[in-house]
Amino acid sequence: MAVKDRQVILITGATRGIGNTCAAFLAKRGHAVYGTSRSPGSRPRMMDEFFELLPMDNNDENSIQAVVSGIMEKEGRIDLVVCNAAKTIYGAVENTPPAEGLQQMDVNFMGVARLITAVLPVMRRNRSGTILVMGSIAGRIGLPYNAYYSASKFALEGYVEALRLELAYSGIRIALIEPGSVRTGLDPNFSLFTSGSDNVHATNTAKVLQVIAGWAKEGINPILIARLVHRLMGKKKLRARYTAGLFHQRLALWLKTWLPSRMHEYILLKYFKIAESREE
Repeated sequence: MAVKDRQVILITGATRGIGNTCAAFLAKRGHAVYGTSRSPGSRPRMMDEFFELLPMDNNDENSIQAVVSGIMEKEGRIDLVVCNAAKTIYGAVENTPPAEGLQQMDVNFMGVARLITAVLPVMRRNRSGTILVMGSIAGRIGLPYNAYYSASKFALEGYVEALRLELAYSGIRIALIEPGSVRTGLDPNFSLFTSGSDNVHATNTAKVLQVIAGWAKEGINPILIARLVHRLMGKKKLRARYTAGLFHQRLALWLKTWLPSRMHEYILLKYFKIAESREE
C-alpha cells in the first residue's frame, strides 16, 4: 500500500467479534490500526492480529483522551474511528434495576459520545475524517426483554442524525452501521435480570434469549461488516445508515415502515413466541 493511501484507524471493543474482525481485516491491508479494550493484557494475542491493542475505558474521559493523544503523538492524525464497544443486558424492564439501565446507556451511548467529542477537534483541524458508529437493527426495532439495549441504540440513531447536520461542511463524515445478527457468539459479559422461575416474564425471557442465541450462531459472518467498513472508508459521501443482516431482519425494518404498528407488533410477538402470561 502506498503511504498516501495508509489510514490511521481507531476501533473500540477490538478484543472479539465485529471489532476484532474489522481491526485485523484493515491492518492486513496496510493501515495503521489501533484497537481498544478495557483490559488488553488479559486476552492472549492471536496470530491473525496485526494491530496494537490499547487500554481504554469508554466511561472515562481521561482514558479516552490519553488514547487519542497517544495516537496523535505517534501518527499525527486519525483518519477513521469505528465506535464499536458495547455491552448488553437482558430481562424485563420491571426486573432490571434502573442503575443497570443507566450503565447500559453510559457504555453504549455516552461512551460513543465521549470518544467522538475527543476526536472531532483532531479531525476538524485536518478538515477530514470518517466516523462509523456501530448501531443495530435493534436501534430501529425495539427488542423485547432487551429494552435498555434497544434504547441505547435508538439514542445513537438520533445522535448521528443530528451530528451529520453539524458536520455537513466540515469535511468530516459520519454514518451508522446497523448490523442484525452476526456470527460472533453471545457476548460473554452480558447481564440477565430475572426474579426467579415463577416470575410472569421468566418463560418469555427464556424464549427471547433462545432466539437471540440462535442469531449468534446463524447470523452473517463478521467479515462482511469488516468489508463494509473498508468500502465506506473510500467513499466521498456517506448515507446516514447502512444495514447488514439476515434477510428476515432487514425485511422486518421494511415491514415496520409500511405496516400499521399493531400488525408489526403482532408479527414480532409471534416471531419471538411470546405468550400471554398471568401471575397466579
